[in-house]
Amino acid sequence: MPDNRSMMSPQVEALLERAGSKFTLVSLSARRARQLNDYESHLGDGLGSIVPPQVPYFPSTKSLSLSFEEIAQGKIVPEQIEEEPVEAE
Repeated sequence: MPDNRSMMSPQVEALLERAGSKFTLVSLSARRARQLNDYESHLGDGLGSIVPPQVPYFPSTKSLSLSFEEIAQGKIVPEQIEEEPVEAE
């Protein structure tokens, strides 16, 4: 029987199920991590446009870890963009 234990929590498999693909997971988590970094750097500035972390965290938690946790809990979801059909000439 294979050993499915991992040091990473949440597990990559669960994150991939939420995101749909590796590319989507990487771009979604990176974008959210940048937003969290912006939030942290602007604390106290009174900016209301930056969304704070959506999961409980410790101040020492890295932004990428927070973004993975938000994706795993379904707080951050990928946006599905509808492609317009291209008409042949």
